[in-house]
Amino acid sequence: MKNIKKQDKAVYDAIKGELKRQQEGMELIASENYVSEAVLEALGSVFTNKYSEGYPGHRYYGGQVYTDVVEKLAIDRAKKLFGAEHVNVQPHSGAPANIIAYFALLKPGDTVLGMDLSHGGHLTHGHPVTLPAQIYNFVRYKTKTNGLIDYKELEQTAIKHKPKLILAGFSAYTRQLDYKKFAAIAKKVDAITMIDIAHIAGLIAGKALPNPVPYFDIVTTTTHKTLRGPRGGMIMCKEKYAKAIDKATFPGFQGGPHENNVAAKAVCFGEALKPSFKNYAKQIIKNAKVLETELKKYGFKICFGGTDNHMVLVDVFGSKGVSGKEAEVALDKVGITLNKNMIPDDPRNPMDPSGVRIGVPAVTTRGMKEKEIRIIAKWINKTVENYKDEKKLKKIHKEVIVMSKKFPIYKNLK
Repeated sequence: MKNIKKQDKAVYDAIKGELKRQQEGMELIASENYVSEAVLEALGSVFTNKYSEGYPGHRYYGGQVYTDVVEKLAIDRAKKLFGAEHVNVQPHSGAPANIIAYFALLKPGDTVLGMDLSHGGHLTHGHPVTLPAQIYNFVRYKTKTNGLIDYKELEQTAIKHKPKLILAGFSAYTRQLDYKKFAAIAKKVDAITMIDIAHIAGLIAGKALPNPVPYFDIVTTTTHKTLRGPRGGMIMCKEKYAKAIDKATFPGFQGGPHENNVAAKAVCFGEALKPSFKNYAKQIIKNAKVLETELKKYGFKICFGGTDNHMVLVDVFGSKGVSGKEAEVALDKVGITLNKNMIPDDPRNPMDPSGVRIGVPAVTTRGMKEKEIRIIAKWINKTVENYKDEKKLKKIHKEVIVMSKKFPIYKNLK
Protein backbone atom coordinates (compact mmCIF):
# COMPACT_ATOMS: atom_id res chain seq x y z
CA MET A 1 0.00 0.00 0.00
CA LYS A 2 2.95 2.32 -0.64
CA ASN A 3 0.93 4.65 -2.89
CA ILE A 4 -1.92 5.08 -0.39
CA LYS A 5 0.61 5.62 2.40
CA LYS A 6 2.34 8.35 0.41
CA GLN A 7 -0.80 10.06 -0.88
CA ASP A 8 -3.41 9.68 1.89
CA LYS A 9 -2.08 8.84 5.34
CA ALA A 10 -5.51 9.03 6.98
CA VAL A 11 -6.99 6.32 4.72
CA TYR A 12 -3.79 4.29 4.96
CA ASP A 13 -3.98 4.32 8.77
CA ALA A 14 -7.62 3.21 8.66
CA ILE A 15 -6.80 0.29 6.35
CA LYS A 16 -3.86 -0.73 8.50
CA GLY A 17 -6.04 -0.52 11.59
CA GLU A 18 -8.72 -2.70 10.01
CA LEU A 19 -6.15 -5.27 8.89
CA LYS A 20 -4.78 -5.45 12.44
CA ARG A 21 -8.32 -5.79 13.85
CA GLN A 22 -9.07 -8.66 11.49
CA GLN A 23 -5.73 -10.40 12.05
CA GLU A 24 -5.93 -10.22 15.84
CA GLY A 25 -9.63 -10.99 16.33
CA MET A 26 -12.19 -13.71 15.76
CA GLU A 27 -14.77 -12.89 13.07
CA LEU A 28 -18.02 -14.67 13.97
CA ILE A 29 -20.49 -12.54 12.03
CA ALA A 30 -22.32 -15.19 9.99
CA SER A 31 -22.42 -13.04 6.84
CA GLU A 32 -18.70 -12.20 6.81
CA ASN A 33 -15.65 -14.01 5.50
CA TYR A 34 -12.12 -13.44 4.20
CA VAL A 35 -11.51 -13.34 0.46
CA SER A 36 -8.27 -14.62 -1.06
CA GLU A 37 -5.47 -12.27 -2.06
CA ALA A 38 -6.33 -13.12 -5.69
CA VAL A 39 -9.87 -11.78 -5.16
CA LEU A 40 -8.44 -8.63 -3.54
CA GLU A 41 -6.16 -8.12 -6.55
CA ALA A 42 -9.08 -8.44 -8.96
CA LEU A 43 -11.06 -5.88 -6.97
CA GLY A 44 -8.17 -3.43 -7.19
CA SER A 45 -7.53 -4.08 -10.89
CA VAL A 46 -7.78 -1.73 -13.90
CA PHE A 47 -11.30 -3.03 -14.57
CA THR A 48 -12.27 -0.33 -12.06
CA ASN A 49 -11.72 2.17 -14.89
CA LYS A 50 -14.15 0.63 -17.39
CA TYR A 51 -17.80 1.38 -18.15
CA SER A 52 -19.58 -1.64 -19.64
CA GLU A 53 -23.34 -1.15 -19.75
CA GLY A 54 -25.06 -4.06 -21.41
CA TYR A 55 -23.96 -7.70 -21.64
CA PRO A 56 -21.10 -9.61 -23.30
CA GLY A 57 -21.31 -9.07 -27.04
CA HIS A 58 -23.97 -6.36 -26.61
CA ARG A 59 -22.37 -3.35 -24.90
CA TYR A 60 -23.18 0.32 -25.28
CA TYR A 61 -19.52 1.45 -25.16
CA GLY A 62 -16.47 0.30 -27.08
CA GLY A 63 -13.32 -1.32 -25.71
CA GLN A 64 -15.11 -4.34 -24.22
CA VAL A 65 -12.81 -7.20 -25.27
CA TYR A 66 -11.60 -8.07 -21.79
CA THR A 67 -14.71 -7.09 -19.84
CA ASP A 68 -16.55 -9.65 -21.97
CA VAL A 69 -13.86 -12.23 -21.17
CA VAL A 70 -14.17 -11.91 -17.38
CA GLU A 71 -17.97 -11.66 -17.38
CA LYS A 72 -18.29 -14.79 -19.53
CA LEU A 73 -15.85 -16.59 -17.23
CA ALA A 74 -17.93 -15.61 -14.19
CA ILE A 75 -21.17 -16.75 -15.86
CA ASP A 76 -19.79 -20.06 -17.11
CA ARG A 77 -18.18 -20.91 -13.76
CA ALA A 78 -21.37 -20.05 -11.85
CA LYS A 79 -23.41 -22.27 -14.17
CA LYS A 80 -20.99 -25.12 -13.56
CA LEU A 81 -21.00 -24.59 -9.78
CA PHE A 82 -24.78 -24.54 -9.36
CA GLY A 83 -26.13 -26.22 -12.49
CA ALA A 84 -28.05 -23.09 -13.43
CA GLU A 85 -29.67 -22.55 -16.82
CA HIS A 86 -29.07 -18.77 -16.85
CA VAL A 87 -26.87 -16.52 -14.70
CA ASN A 88 -26.62 -12.75 -14.33
CA VAL A 89 -23.50 -11.72 -12.39
CA GLN A 90 -24.06 -7.95 -12.56
CA PRO A 91 -26.16 -7.20 -9.42
CA HIS A 92 -24.13 -5.02 -7.10
CA SER A 93 -25.18 -6.96 -3.99
CA GLY A 94 -27.80 -9.24 -2.50
CA ALA A 95 -30.51 -6.69 -1.75
CA PRO A 96 -30.40 -5.26 -5.32
CA ALA A 97 -30.53 -8.84 -6.67
CA ASN A 98 -33.77 -9.46 -4.76
CA ILE A 99 -35.30 -6.16 -5.84
CA ILE A 100 -34.33 -6.82 -9.47
CA ALA A 101 -36.05 -10.22 -9.29
CA TYR A 102 -39.23 -8.60 -7.94
CA PHE A 103 -39.18 -6.00 -10.73
CA ALA A 104 -38.70 -8.74 -13.33
CA LEU A 105 -41.55 -10.94 -12.11
CA LEU A 106 -44.13 -8.76 -10.40
CA LYS A 107 -46.45 -5.83 -10.93
CA PRO A 108 -47.17 -3.27 -8.18
CA GLY A 109 -49.65 -4.71 -5.73
CA ASP A 110 -48.82 -8.35 -6.44
CA THR A 111 -48.62 -10.63 -3.39
CA VAL A 112 -45.39 -12.25 -2.19
CA LEU A 113 -45.24 -14.92 0.52
CA GLY A 114 -41.94 -14.65 2.39
CA MET A 115 -40.35 -15.51 5.73
CA ASP A 116 -40.92 -13.20 8.70
CA LEU A 117 -37.80 -11.21 9.65
CA SER A 118 -38.01 -12.07 13.34
CA HIS A 119 -38.18 -15.77 12.45
CA GLY A 120 -35.04 -15.69 10.34
CA GLY A 121 -36.04 -13.88 7.14
CA HIS A 122 -34.28 -10.89 5.57
CA LEU A 123 -35.24 -7.22 5.33
CA THR A 124 -35.69 -7.52 1.57
CA HIS A 125 -38.16 -10.37 2.02
CA GLY A 126 -40.89 -7.90 2.81
CA HIS A 127 -40.16 -6.00 6.01
CA PRO A 128 -42.38 -2.89 6.19
CA VAL A 129 -39.43 -0.47 6.36
CA THR A 130 -38.17 -1.48 2.90
CA LEU A 131 -39.06 -0.06 -0.51
CA PRO A 132 -40.37 -3.37 -1.95
CA ALA A 133 -42.93 -3.53 0.89
CA GLN A 134 -44.34 -0.22 -0.33
CA ILE A 135 -44.75 -1.59 -3.85
CA TYR A 136 -45.83 -5.20 -3.30
CA ASN A 137 -48.13 -6.94 -0.85
CA PHE A 138 -45.97 -9.13 1.38
CA VAL A 139 -47.51 -11.88 3.48
CA ARG A 140 -45.23 -13.64 5.99
CA TYR A 141 -44.83 -17.16 7.28
CA LYS A 142 -43.19 -18.16 10.55
CA THR A 143 -41.63 -21.12 12.32
CA LYS A 144 -43.37 -23.44 14.78
CA THR A 145 -42.52 -23.56 18.49
CA ASN A 146 -40.02 -26.36 17.73
CA GLY A 147 -38.17 -23.96 15.43
CA LEU A 148 -39.11 -25.60 12.13
CA ILE A 149 -41.12 -24.04 9.32
CA ASP A 150 -44.77 -25.12 9.45
CA TYR A 151 -45.27 -26.18 5.83
CA LYS A 152 -48.95 -26.98 6.39
CA GLU A 153 -49.55 -23.44 7.61
CA LEU A 154 -47.42 -22.12 4.74
CA GLU A 155 -49.62 -24.03 2.29
CA GLN A 156 -52.83 -22.77 3.91
CA THR A 157 -51.50 -19.19 3.78
CA ALA A 158 -50.62 -19.62 0.13
CA ILE A 159 -54.10 -20.97 -0.70
CA LYS A 160 -55.70 -18.07 1.18
CA HIS A 161 -53.63 -15.22 -0.29
CA LYS A 162 -52.75 -16.73 -3.71
CA PRO A 163 -49.30 -15.11 -4.00
CA LYS A 164 -47.72 -14.45 -7.38
CA LEU A 165 -44.36 -15.35 -5.82
CA ILE A 166 -43.38 -17.71 -2.99
CA LEU A 167 -40.04 -16.76 -1.49
CA ALA A 168 -37.73 -19.06 0.49
CA GLY A 169 -34.45 -18.14 2.12
CA PHE A 170 -33.23 -16.45 5.28
CA SER A 171 -30.62 -14.41 7.11
CA ALA A 172 -30.80 -16.00 10.55
CA TYR A 173 -32.55 -19.36 10.15
CA THR A 174 -30.43 -22.40 10.89
CA ARG A 175 -32.34 -25.43 9.60
CA GLN A 176 -32.45 -27.09 6.19
CA LEU A 177 -35.30 -25.94 3.96
CA ASP A 178 -37.50 -28.52 2.24
CA TYR A 179 -37.15 -27.42 -1.38
CA LYS A 180 -39.64 -29.99 -2.69
CA LYS A 181 -42.39 -28.75 -0.35
CA PHE A 182 -41.88 -25.14 -1.45
CA ALA A 183 -42.10 -26.22 -5.09
CA ALA A 184 -45.21 -28.34 -4.47
CA ILE A 185 -47.02 -25.55 -2.61
CA ALA A 186 -46.15 -23.06 -5.35
CA LYS A 187 -47.44 -25.44 -8.03
CA LYS A 188 -50.72 -25.84 -6.14
CA VAL A 189 -51.38 -22.07 -6.21
CA ASP A 190 -49.68 -21.42 -9.56
CA ALA A 191 -46.96 -19.22 -8.02
CA ILE A 192 -43.42 -18.51 -9.16
CA THR A 193 -40.75 -19.91 -6.83
CA MET A 194 -37.77 -17.90 -5.64
CA ILE A 195 -35.08 -18.65 -3.07
CA ASP A 196 -32.44 -16.36 -1.58
CA ILE A 197 -29.37 -18.50 -0.81
CA ALA A 198 -27.08 -15.61 0.17
CA HIS A 199 -26.02 -17.26 3.43
CA ILE A 200 -25.59 -20.83 2.23
CA ALA A 201 -24.35 -20.40 -1.36
CA GLY A 202 -20.85 -21.56 -0.47
CA LEU A 203 -22.18 -24.60 1.38
CA ILE A 204 -24.23 -25.50 -1.69
CA ALA A 205 -21.31 -24.88 -4.07
CA GLY A 206 -19.14 -27.06 -1.82
CA LYS A 207 -21.74 -29.86 -1.85
CA ALA A 208 -22.20 -29.65 1.93
CA LEU A 209 -25.90 -28.73 1.55
CA PRO A 210 -28.49 -29.75 -1.07
CA ASN A 211 -28.77 -27.61 -4.22
CA PRO A 212 -32.08 -25.72 -4.59
CA VAL A 213 -31.45 -24.61 -8.20
CA PRO A 214 -33.39 -27.52 -9.78
CA TYR A 215 -36.48 -26.76 -7.66
CA PHE A 216 -36.79 -22.97 -7.95
CA ASP A 217 -37.53 -20.64 -10.86
CA ILE A 218 -35.31 -17.87 -9.47
CA VAL A 219 -32.28 -18.16 -7.18
CA THR A 220 -30.61 -15.02 -5.81
CA THR A 221 -27.45 -14.83 -3.76
CA THR A 222 -24.62 -12.69 -2.58
CA THR A 223 -21.13 -13.72 -3.64
CA HIS A 224 -19.49 -13.05 -0.28
CA LYS A 225 -20.50 -14.86 2.95
CA THR A 226 -19.89 -18.64 2.67
CA LEU A 227 -19.05 -18.36 -1.05
CA ARG A 228 -15.97 -16.39 0.03
CA GLY A 229 -15.97 -13.92 -2.85
CA PRO A 230 -16.24 -10.14 -3.29
CA ARG A 231 -19.19 -8.22 -1.92
CA GLY A 232 -21.67 -8.59 -4.75
CA GLY A 233 -24.84 -10.28 -5.97
CA MET A 234 -25.95 -12.80 -8.56
CA ILE A 235 -29.23 -14.07 -10.00
CA MET A 236 -29.71 -17.57 -11.41
CA CYS A 237 -32.93 -18.60 -13.13
CA LYS A 238 -34.72 -20.93 -15.49
CA GLU A 239 -34.20 -19.99 -19.14
CA LYS A 240 -37.83 -18.84 -19.46
CA TYR A 241 -37.10 -15.94 -17.07
CA ALA A 242 -33.67 -15.02 -18.50
CA LYS A 243 -34.74 -12.06 -20.66
CA ALA A 244 -36.89 -10.59 -17.90
CA ILE A 245 -34.08 -10.86 -15.32
CA ASP A 246 -31.47 -9.35 -17.64
CA LYS A 247 -33.74 -6.48 -18.66
CA ALA A 248 -34.70 -5.76 -15.05
CA THR A 249 -31.01 -5.68 -14.08
CA PHE A 250 -29.96 -3.37 -16.92
CA PRO A 251 -31.38 -0.98 -17.88
CA GLY A 252 -34.22 -1.55 -15.40
CA PHE A 253 -32.45 -1.13 -12.08
CA GLN A 254 -28.70 -0.60 -12.47
CA GLY A 255 -26.37 1.30 -14.77
CA GLY A 256 -22.96 -0.03 -15.61
CA PRO A 257 -21.76 -3.18 -13.85
CA HIS A 258 -18.68 -2.99 -11.63
CA GLU A 259 -16.40 -5.08 -13.83
CA ASN A 260 -13.63 -5.17 -11.22
CA ASN A 261 -16.18 -6.86 -8.99
CA VAL A 262 -17.28 -9.18 -11.80
CA ALA A 263 -13.63 -10.15 -12.35
CA ALA A 264 -13.34 -10.91 -8.63
CA LYS A 265 -16.51 -13.03 -8.84
CA ALA A 266 -14.90 -15.02 -11.66
CA VAL A 267 -11.85 -15.64 -9.45
CA CYS A 268 -14.07 -16.64 -6.51
CA PHE A 269 -16.11 -19.10 -8.60
CA GLY A 270 -12.88 -20.59 -9.91
CA GLU A 271 -11.73 -21.15 -6.33
CA ALA A 272 -15.08 -22.72 -5.41
CA LEU A 273 -14.70 -25.25 -8.23
CA LYS A 274 -11.53 -26.65 -6.68
CA PRO A 275 -11.70 -29.85 -4.55
CA SER A 276 -10.32 -27.99 -1.51
CA PHE A 277 -13.48 -25.88 -1.39
CA LYS A 278 -15.58 -28.98 -0.68
CA ASN A 279 -13.38 -29.73 2.34
CA TYR A 280 -13.82 -26.15 3.52
CA ALA A 281 -17.64 -26.30 3.18
CA LYS A 282 -17.84 -29.59 5.08
CA GLN A 283 -15.62 -28.21 7.85
CA ILE A 284 -17.98 -25.25 8.27
CA ILE A 285 -20.84 -27.64 9.04
CA LYS A 286 -18.67 -29.59 11.50
CA ASN A 287 -17.56 -26.40 13.25
CA ALA A 288 -21.11 -25.08 13.53
CA LYS A 289 -22.33 -28.33 15.12
CA VAL A 290 -19.49 -28.22 17.65
CA LEU A 291 -20.35 -24.61 18.45
CA GLU A 292 -24.00 -25.59 19.00
CA THR A 293 -23.04 -28.50 21.28
CA GLU A 294 -20.58 -26.47 23.34
CA LEU A 295 -22.89 -23.49 23.82
CA LYS A 296 -25.69 -25.82 24.94
CA LYS A 297 -23.24 -27.30 27.46
CA TYR A 298 -22.73 -23.81 28.89
CA GLY A 299 -26.48 -23.33 29.29
CA PHE A 300 -27.26 -21.23 26.23
CA LYS A 301 -30.66 -21.59 24.56
CA ILE A 302 -30.19 -22.34 20.87
CA CYS A 303 -33.04 -21.13 18.64
CA PHE A 304 -34.72 -23.40 16.07
CA GLY A 305 -33.56 -26.44 18.04
CA GLY A 306 -30.06 -26.45 16.56
CA THR A 307 -28.26 -25.84 13.27
CA ASP A 308 -27.91 -27.54 9.90
CA ASN A 309 -25.75 -24.84 8.37
CA HIS A 310 -22.99 -22.35 9.23
CA MET A 311 -24.50 -20.45 12.16
CA VAL A 312 -26.41 -20.59 15.41
CA LEU A 313 -28.95 -18.13 16.77
CA VAL A 314 -28.64 -17.86 20.54
CA ASP A 315 -31.12 -16.45 23.07
CA VAL A 316 -28.56 -14.86 25.39
CA PHE A 317 -31.15 -12.89 27.34
CA GLY A 318 -33.25 -15.96 28.06
CA SER A 319 -30.11 -17.93 28.88
CA LYS A 320 -27.95 -15.56 30.89
CA GLY A 321 -30.03 -12.42 31.46
CA VAL A 322 -27.73 -10.44 29.16
CA SER A 323 -29.22 -8.65 26.14
CA GLY A 324 -27.96 -9.19 22.61
CA LYS A 325 -26.53 -5.68 22.53
CA GLU A 326 -24.71 -6.14 25.84
CA ALA A 327 -23.27 -9.43 24.63
CA GLU A 328 -22.15 -7.92 21.32
CA VAL A 329 -20.40 -4.99 23.04
CA ALA A 330 -18.66 -7.20 25.59
CA LEU A 331 -17.50 -9.68 22.95
CA ASP A 332 -16.20 -6.81 20.82
CA LYS A 333 -13.99 -5.84 23.74
CA VAL A 334 -12.35 -9.28 23.76
CA GLY A 335 -11.84 -9.31 20.00
CA ILE A 336 -14.76 -11.61 19.13
CA THR A 337 -17.06 -9.97 16.59
CA LEU A 338 -20.67 -11.08 16.13
CA ASN A 339 -24.02 -9.33 15.89
CA LYS A 340 -27.03 -8.85 18.10
CA ASN A 341 -30.13 -10.40 16.52
CA MET A 342 -33.84 -10.77 17.07
CA ILE A 343 -35.10 -14.21 18.09
CA PRO A 344 -38.54 -15.55 17.04
CA ASP A 345 -41.29 -13.33 18.52
CA ASP A 346 -38.66 -11.37 20.43
CA PRO A 347 -40.21 -9.27 23.22
CA ARG A 348 -37.24 -6.86 23.04
CA ASN A 349 -36.57 -4.21 20.38
CA PRO A 350 -34.35 -4.71 17.28
CA MET A 351 -31.56 -2.43 18.55
CA ASP A 352 -31.34 -4.28 21.88
CA PRO A 353 -32.76 -7.73 21.15
CA SER A 354 -32.63 -10.98 23.08
CA GLY A 355 -30.27 -12.84 20.79
CA VAL A 356 -26.96 -12.97 19.00
CA ARG A 357 -26.17 -14.62 15.68
CA ILE A 358 -22.88 -16.54 15.56
CA GLY A 359 -21.31 -17.91 12.37
CA VAL A 360 -18.16 -19.92 11.69
CA PRO A 361 -17.28 -19.38 7.97
CA ALA A 362 -14.54 -16.80 8.58
CA VAL A 363 -12.72 -18.70 11.34
CA THR A 364 -13.00 -21.86 9.23
CA THR A 365 -11.33 -20.01 6.34
CA ARG A 366 -8.42 -19.32 8.70
CA GLY A 367 -8.02 -23.05 9.30
CA MET A 368 -9.71 -23.34 12.69
CA LYS A 369 -11.36 -26.67 13.42
CA GLU A 370 -13.26 -28.38 16.25
CA LYS A 371 -10.53 -27.83 18.85
CA GLU A 372 -10.48 -24.06 18.29
CA ILE A 373 -14.28 -23.82 18.17
CA ARG A 374 -14.48 -25.37 21.65
CA ILE A 375 -12.10 -22.70 22.94
CA ILE A 376 -14.09 -19.94 21.23
CA ALA A 377 -17.33 -21.24 22.82
CA LYS A 378 -15.64 -21.14 26.22
CA TRP A 379 -14.56 -17.53 25.61
CA ILE A 380 -18.09 -16.57 24.55
CA ASN A 381 -19.52 -18.03 27.74
CA LYS A 382 -16.90 -16.39 29.97
CA THR A 383 -17.40 -13.03 28.28
CA VAL A 384 -21.18 -13.08 28.53
CA GLU A 385 -21.13 -14.20 32.17
CA ASN A 386 -18.57 -11.49 33.04
CA TYR A 387 -19.68 -8.79 30.62
CA LYS A 388 -19.19 -6.00 33.17
CA ASP A 389 -15.83 -7.19 34.50
CA GLU A 390 -13.23 -5.23 32.52
CA LYS A 391 -10.30 -7.04 34.14
CA LYS A 392 -11.58 -10.46 33.07
CA LEU A 393 -12.45 -9.16 29.60
CA LYS A 394 -8.89 -7.89 29.11
CA LYS A 395 -7.51 -11.30 30.08
CA ILE A 396 -9.77 -13.05 27.55
CA HIS A 397 -8.77 -10.50 24.90
CA LYS A 398 -5.09 -11.37 25.32
CA GLU A 399 -5.92 -15.07 24.86
CA VAL A 400 -7.96 -14.29 21.72
CA ILE A 401 -5.04 -12.36 20.20
CA VAL A 402 -2.60 -15.21 20.89
CA MET A 403 -4.77 -17.78 19.12
CA SER A 404 -5.70 -15.42 16.27
CA LYS A 405 -2.04 -14.88 15.41
CA LYS A 406 -1.59 -18.65 15.03
CA PHE A 407 -4.08 -18.51 12.12
CA PRO A 408 -3.00 -15.55 9.95
CA ILE A 409 -5.37 -14.30 7.25
CA TYR A 410 -3.02 -12.57 4.80
CA LYS A 411 0.64 -13.49 5.01
CA ASN A 412 1.67 -11.05 2.27
CA LEU A 413 -0.19 -7.96 3.50
CA LYS A 414 1.64 -5.74 5.96
